[in-house]
Amino acid sequence: MIGKACTAGEIIEHLRSLRSEETVAGMERFGIVTETALGISNPDLQKIARLTGKDHARAFALWTSDIREARMLALYTLEPGKLTPEEALRLAEDFNSWEVVDNAADIFIEAKLVSLIPTFAADEREFVRRTAFAMIASAAVHMKKEPDETLIGWLDLVEDHAGDPRNFVKKAVNWALRNVGKRSHACHAPALALARTLAGSSDKTARWIGKDAVRELTDEKILARLKR
Repeated sequence: MIGKACTAGEIIEHLRSLRSEETVAGMERFGIVTETALGISNPDLQKIARLTGKDHARAFALWTSDIREARMLALYTLEPGKLTPEEALRLAEDFNSWEVVDNAADIFIEAKLVSLIPTFAADEREFVRRTAFAMIASAAVHMKKEPDETLIGWLDLVEDHAGDPRNFVKKAVNWALRNVGKRSHACHAPALALARTLAGSSDKTARWIGKDAVRELTDEKILARLKR
């Protein structure tokens, strides 16, 4: 029976028993890295996480297994209050999938590790750079007490990296820009101004990011919500 007293090894053994080749094939269609996947859905992993509870040291033991599901479970069972910048950087060394990055970004924001955003953005590795912008997108939604000026300040990073043509970077840069713009009335104007600048860029990637953001940030429903 899986539970809070289980070791990392016992949890991994349980995960292996749930392997589903059919689900692995389905994951591939969503661009999920499946070389080490067992085919367990994230909702099922979240159920297992509730049964095992959070355990910071055990989470890192799960992470080192290199199994996709074990790593996702590691993120679900990390203790954000204990996560250090050094540990976050160590996790980032292994980032190789958008879903891992996006889940990790939420944890990093919960752990208040926003100081790492410029470090991740400056990293040339595709998934590490994506982490920075996934964190900005997450912060715009979840860090409700953070001053708007902080979010507006991160728009410089959006502008700096809007020309990165790699798929998982450009989508995250776009995501960050849109989320900052939708955060508040104060954030909307500078985000929309940047989006319009990028939309007029001679760079193909920056132009796509800008046009898509302009389309969302000028949507009547978004504008109506920001006026409330």
